[in-house]
Amino acid sequence: MRNVNIKIKLRLTALGLGLGLLGALIVGVIVMLERRGEEARVQLGQLDLESMRIADRFKDRLRYASDQMRRYCSGRDPAVWQEFLKASEELEGWLGAQAASLASGLEREVLRQMEAAYAVYVQKARELHDRMETTGEVSASLAEYNGFLEHSRRLYDLGLDLARVHFELRNEALAQTNRTLEQLRLSVLGLVALLFLFGLALAVRVYRDVIAPLRVKLVESQALAERNEKLASLGLLAAGVAHEIRTPLTAIKAALFIQQKKFPPGSPERGDIELVEREILRLQGIVNDFLRFARPADPELVTIPAEQPLQEVQALFEAQLAKDGIQLVREPSAPLRVRVDPAQIKQVLLNLVQNAVDSMNGQGTITLRARPDRKRLANGEADVVVLEVADTGKGIPPEVEARLFDPFFTTKDHGAGLGLPIAARIVEKQGGMLQYQTQVNRGTTFGIVLPEAKA
Repeated sequence: MRNVNIKIKLRLTALGLGLGLLGALIVGVIVMLERRGEEARVQLGQLDLESMRIADRFKDRLRYASDQMRRYCSGRDPAVWQEFLKASEELEGWLGAQAASLASGLEREVLRQMEAAYAVYVQKARELHDRMETTGEVSASLAEYNGFLEHSRRLYDLGLDLARVHFELRNEALAQTNRTLEQLRLSVLGLVALLFLFGLALAVRVYRDVIAPLRVKLVESQALAERNEKLASLGLLAAGVAHEIRTPLTAIKAALFIQQKKFPPGSPERGDIELVEREILRLQGIVNDFLRFARPADPELVTIPAEQPLQEVQALFEAQLAKDGIQLVREPSAPLRVRVDPAQIKQVLLNLVQNAVDSMNGQGTITLRARPDRKRLANGEADVVVLEVADTGKGIPPEVEARLFDPFFTTKDHGAGLGLPIAARIVEKQGGMLQYQTQVNRGTTFGIVLPEAKA
C-alpha cells in the first residue's frame, strides 16, 4: 500500500511539475511577445523618421541649390554661383552619407541612379555657367534654364523614389513583425491548450488514484457497517430463536425415542417415527447453520502450508468421487504459507467441493490448486494466496449469480441456503475474501483469497 501511495504521489508530482513548466513557458512567451512588440514599435518609428528625414533633407538641399542656380541664370552673379557650388557639394556629401545607412539592394540601386542624375545635374549647371561667362550674357535663355530644370526635376523624382522605397521597407518590416507576433500568439494558444490538457490529465489522475478509491472504500465501509449491523441484530435474533427451537426439539426427540421402542423394526409405525426423527435432525442442522452464520466462532489462527487443507480435502473426497465418475485433481504449487484456522478453512473447502459435485451430472473434473497473487483486501493491496476449487460443471446462471450469497437462497431440493454465506463470513474473519468466476456450461472456479504468511 505504501508503494502504491508513493507511485501516486510521484505521478501527481510529475504532472504538477509539468503544469508549472508549462505555466512558466507561457509567461516567457508572453514576455517575449511584449518585447518583440516593443522592438517592432521602435523599429517602425525609426523607419518612419528616416523616411521623413530622407525626403525632407534631400528636398531642402536640392531646392536650395536649384534656387541659387535660378538666381545665377537671372543675374550672372559670381557670389550666387559660389553659393550654388557650395549647396551642390552639400548635396553630394548627403548622397555619399546615405550609402552607409541604406541596407536594402533596392535602396542602393535608387541611390546609384540619384548619383548619376546628380552628376548630370551639376554638369548641366557648369555648361550653362561656362556659356554665360564666355558670351558675357547677363541672363540665360528660358530654353537653356528649362533644360537645366528638367535634370533638377529628375533628381527630385529620384529622391521621392528613395523615400518611397524606404517606406515600403517599413511596410515589409511591419508585415514581418505581424507574422512573428501571430506565430507567438499561436504558440501561446497552443501552450494554453496543452496546459488545459495537462490540467485535465491531472484532474483525471487525482480522481482515479485518490478520489475514486476513497469513494469505493467509503461505499464498501458503509456497506460493511450496514451488513455488520444487520448481522449483529441477526445474531441476537438467532440466539433467541435457537433457544426457543432447541428446547422443544429436545423434548420431541426424547419422546420420539421412547415411542420408537414400542414398535418393532419394519413396522409402518416404526417407519413413521424414523421419518420424523430424520426431519428433526435436519431441523437441528438448519438451526446450527443459522447460528454459525449469525454468530461464527472466532478463528484460531496458525501458520500452515497452503497445500495442507487441499491435501486433506483430496484425501476425504477422492475415492468417493471416483466411484461417481468425477475426477478430483490437485495441482502442485510453489511452497506458500498462510495463517488461518485449519478446521474452518477445511470446512469452507468441503462446502465448495460439495457445491462443485452438485453442479456436475456425475462426470467431469474438480481441480484443487494454490497459487500466489496480489489483491486488494480490507487492509489494502497485499501479496495473497488463492486456494481454488475449479469444476467443469454447468456453471451459474445469471439470475442465480445475482443472489448467490443471499442467506436462505438455494436452488437445491435440500439445504437451507447458508453454505456460501457461512463460507464467505469464515474467510472474511480470517482477513481474506471469497471470489468466483463462472461461465454457463463451462464451469465455475471459487477462490479463497488469504494473506500470504511471509517466512
